[in-house]
Amino acid sequence: MQSTIVKRGERLILVHGGSHETNELSTALGKPPRFVTSVSGVESRYTDRETLEIFNMVYVGKMNKLYVERLQQLGVNAVGLCGADGRSMVGERKAAIKVVENGKRKVLRNDFTGRVEQINTELLTLLLDHGYTPVLCPPAMSYENEIINVDGDRMAGALASAFEAEILVILSNVPGLLQDIDDPDSLIASIDKTRMSSFSDVAQGRMKKKMMGASEALEQGVGTVIFGDARLDHPVQLALEGRGTVIR
Repeated sequence: MQSTIVKRGERLILVHGGSHETNELSTALGKPPRFVTSVSGVESRYTDRETLEIFNMVYVGKMNKLYVERLQQLGVNAVGLCGADGRSMVGERKAAIKVVENGKRKVLRNDFTGRVEQINTELLTLLLDHGYTPVLCPPAMSYENEIINVDGDRMAGALASAFEAEILVILSNVPGLLQDIDDPDSLIASIDKTRMSSFSDVAQGRMKKKMMGASEALEQGVGTVIFGDARLDHPVQLALEGRGTVIR
């Protein structure tokens, strides 16, 4: 479907992740992944320098180029980049993160995480204007020129906002936002963006970050956000047809 969109002249930017593969490589290298929960209840990967290097191996070195390879096979002239390339995405590295472990609050330092705050639209627009399809992934670059791990869903939201995108499609391994995480038939088919906050407690696990990315994109002017099911054939097409959770 991505190739069909591009070939009919629409401009598309693909943002991808690689969390599962990072977990597997980290474990194989004797550096099991460590996930922490913030005081606000959001889970994230604790990223010290060694973990950051493993993260880059998977996201930039493996997954990004596999997506480029597949898109090229489909006739799409894809270019793979991470957010740090050309300072495409810049944000502040967190000096410390506050987490809750075993019911106790802790402060973790030496963490290389942050949040995208600036988008270099000039580089990406240059690629789009010359017929290339950017394929992007974390990490981003800090203001101090350090590579930082950033959340891919919130990164996609920031990117959609910067380009004033009409639609942001976020794919995952569930049908969309579920009222009951254990019941795939409990799909919430549509949400008015003015009621997003009332669904914040419904989102569980990774969906919390996806909801954050969606909310930030809508607040910054993106017209529609769709949570689609990546496991389906032609998931982008089905999402654009309204299959999933549509927020507008």
